[in-house]
Amino acid sequence: MPTYDATVALIVVDLQNDFADPAGSLYVRGAEEAVDSMIDEIAAARAAGALVVCTQDWHPPITPHFQKDGGIWPVHCVADTWGAELHPALPEGLEVVRKGVDGGDGYSGFSVRHPVTGETNPTPLVELLRARGIERLVVCGLATDYCVVETVVDARMLGYPVTVILEGIRAVDLAEGDGEKAITRMRDAGAEVG
Repeated sequence: MPTYDATVALIVVDLQNDFADPAGSLYVRGAEEAVDSMIDEIAAARAAGALVVCTQDWHPPITPHFQKDGGIWPVHCVADTWGAELHPALPEGLEVVRKGVDGGDGYSGFSVRHPVTGETNPTPLVELLRARGIERLVVCGLATDYCVVETVVDARMLGYPVTVILEGIRAVDLAEGDGEKAITRMRDAGAEVG
């Protein structure tokens, strides 16, 4: 279990109804098992004075991210819908960083890519971490093989030491083994995964 203090941020990636609830449009199998671990980590982080930040997919109704508009995903996490809401087990008062707000495509909590030009822009996450003097990150959330791995890899590129809570992640596994490949990729990037 990682240690927490005021220089550490726990990043909870996309713990939202569409991913974590079996009724969600892009339900991640086994997500419920990871929720308890995530909630325990949040409690430990807050008790030690660490920052807790939730990333949140917040898509417009029409975006090239969705199958119906040319992408690979079913419609999910549309702004102001039940599916986009943060999981009800999450406590109140956490920092939230929304991504995909303007139709930007991207999985990382740190960046989004314009769906037409491919231009990449930062989300508010890195500025939030800098403003709080954060030196180290702990990451959990959904899904291992998309938003978690991309957030971790970006964090490592930004120079943050990162610990990933293995019990607090689950994979989509569109292709068999995608989750394991993502774990290997995070380790190869220098993250501690355990």
